[in-house]
Amino acid sequence: MRLLLQQRPDGREAPRFVQLMLQPDLLGGWTLVRESGQIGGRSTLRREQFLDHASAMTALESARDQQLKRGFQLMFVQGADAPR
Repeated sequence: MRLLLQQRPDGREAPRFVQLMLQPDLLGGWTLVRESGQIGGRSTLRREQFLDHASAMTALESARDQQLKRGFQLMFVQGADAPR
């Protein structure tokens, strides 16, 4: 599952983005990958491990809602059970 959020460009600098990805790991757990940065520039990558899908999905939805409150817009959603 993958969500891409982006700030509206203001003309002075490149817009910022946040990408949230939920991936299964090899041991039956789940990893929430958060990538953020400026389009065309450097980005940071953080990973969080979860034991079950439900807690990972809750963390993904919380991170998405946090970014929406900060003014980001949902640009792209990929995945069968992706939250909208």
